[in-house]
Amino acid sequence: MGMSASKLDRRIVVLRAEMIDDGYGNVTGEFVPLGTFWAHRADVSDSEKLAAAQVQSTVTTRFTVRSTEATRAITPADRIQHAGQDFNITGRKESKEGRFQFIELTASAVVI
Repeated sequence: MGMSASKLDRRIVVLRAEMIDDGYGNVTGEFVPLGTFWAHRADVSDSEKLAAAQVQSTVTTRFTVRSTEATRAITPADRIQHAGQDFNITGRKESKEGRFQFIELTASAVVI
Protein backbone atom coordinates (compact mmCIF):
# COMPACT_ATOMS: atom_id res chain seq x y z
CA MET A 1 0.00 0.00 0.00
CA GLY A 2 1.47 3.34 -1.04
CA MET A 3 1.63 6.70 0.61
CA SER A 4 -1.44 8.89 0.46
CA ALA A 5 -2.20 12.37 1.73
CA SER A 6 -4.44 10.86 4.43
CA LYS A 7 -1.35 9.28 6.05
CA LEU A 8 0.21 12.71 6.56
CA ASP A 9 -1.12 12.91 10.13
CA ARG A 10 1.70 14.68 12.02
CA ARG A 11 2.69 18.34 12.09
CA ILE A 12 6.42 19.02 11.85
CA VAL A 13 8.32 22.30 11.91
CA VAL A 14 11.40 22.60 9.72
CA LEU A 15 14.04 24.92 11.16
CA ARG A 16 16.83 26.68 9.29
CA ALA A 17 19.86 28.41 10.83
CA GLU A 18 19.97 32.17 10.38
CA MET A 19 23.11 33.44 8.72
CA ILE A 20 24.62 36.31 10.71
CA ASP A 21 27.25 38.67 9.34
CA ASP A 22 29.92 38.94 12.02
CA GLY A 23 32.09 41.29 9.95
CA TYR A 24 34.41 38.47 8.88
CA GLY A 25 31.94 36.34 6.97
CA ASN A 26 28.65 34.68 7.65
CA VAL A 27 28.30 32.45 10.68
CA THR A 28 25.43 30.25 11.73
CA GLY A 29 23.00 31.77 14.19
CA GLU A 30 19.89 30.44 15.88
CA PHE A 31 17.50 28.06 14.14
CA VAL A 32 14.25 29.75 13.07
CA PRO A 33 11.10 28.19 11.59
CA LEU A 34 11.24 27.70 7.82
CA GLY A 35 7.76 26.19 7.61
CA THR A 36 5.21 23.85 9.16
CA PHE A 37 4.22 20.76 7.17
CA TRP A 38 1.97 17.72 7.40
CA ALA A 39 4.05 14.55 7.53
CA HIS A 40 3.96 10.80 8.06
CA ARG A 41 6.36 9.56 10.75
CA ALA A 42 7.98 6.12 10.72
CA ASP A 43 10.68 5.26 13.25
CA VAL A 44 13.17 3.08 11.38
CA SER A 45 15.77 2.28 14.06
CA ASP A 46 16.95 3.02 17.54
CA SER A 47 20.22 2.54 19.36
CA GLU A 48 22.00 3.10 22.63
CA LYS A 49 25.63 3.85 23.24
CA LEU A 50 27.79 4.42 26.28
CA ALA A 51 29.70 7.69 26.19
CA ALA A 52 31.38 9.46 29.10
CA ALA A 53 29.79 6.97 31.52
CA GLN A 54 26.30 7.88 30.31
CA VAL A 55 23.90 5.91 28.18
CA GLN A 56 22.60 7.86 25.22
CA SER A 57 19.68 6.63 23.13
CA THR A 58 18.98 7.77 19.59
CA VAL A 59 16.12 7.18 17.22
CA THR A 60 16.26 7.37 13.43
CA THR A 61 12.99 8.46 11.88
CA ARG A 62 11.73 8.87 8.34
CA PHE A 63 9.35 11.78 7.82
CA THR A 64 7.43 11.76 4.54
CA VAL A 65 6.06 15.10 3.34
CA ARG A 66 4.21 16.22 0.23
CA SER A 67 6.65 17.41 -2.42
CA THR A 68 6.34 21.17 -2.84
CA GLU A 69 8.75 23.91 -3.74
CA ALA A 70 9.32 24.53 -0.01
CA THR A 71 9.91 20.88 0.94
CA ARG A 72 12.23 20.30 -2.03
CA ALA A 73 14.42 23.12 -0.61
CA ILE A 74 14.96 21.30 2.72
CA THR A 75 18.59 20.24 3.22
CA PRO A 76 20.60 18.28 5.82
CA ALA A 77 21.68 21.65 7.28
CA ASP A 78 18.07 22.10 8.46
CA ARG A 79 16.39 20.51 11.48
CA ILE A 80 12.97 19.06 12.19
CA GLN A 81 10.97 19.65 15.38
CA HIS A 82 8.30 17.12 16.23
CA ALA A 83 6.66 16.04 19.49
CA GLY A 84 9.06 18.11 21.58
CA GLN A 85 12.18 16.67 19.95
CA ASP A 86 14.74 18.18 17.60
CA PHE A 87 15.85 15.90 14.77
CA ASN A 88 19.01 16.40 12.71
CA ILE A 89 18.32 15.65 9.05
CA THR A 90 20.71 13.00 7.72
CA GLY A 91 19.16 12.29 4.33
CA ARG A 92 16.62 13.48 1.78
CA LYS A 93 15.21 11.69 -1.26
CA GLU A 94 12.19 11.44 -3.49
CA SER A 95 9.70 8.83 -2.40
CA LYS A 96 9.17 5.63 -4.38
CA GLU A 97 5.62 6.88 -4.94
CA GLY A 98 6.65 8.85 -7.99
CA ARG A 99 8.37 11.98 -9.07
CA PHE A 100 7.35 15.15 -7.24
CA GLN A 101 4.68 13.49 -5.10
CA PHE A 102 6.40 12.92 -1.75
CA ILE A 103 9.82 13.57 -0.19
CA GLU A 104 11.37 11.35 2.48
CA LEU A 105 13.47 13.07 5.15
CA THR A 106 15.59 10.77 7.30
CA ALA A 107 16.51 12.30 10.65
CA SER A 108 17.99 11.33 14.02
CA ALA A 109 17.27 12.56 17.53
CA VAL A 110 18.62 11.90 20.98
CA VAL A 111 15.89 10.32 23.09
CA ILE A 112 15.45 12.07 26.41
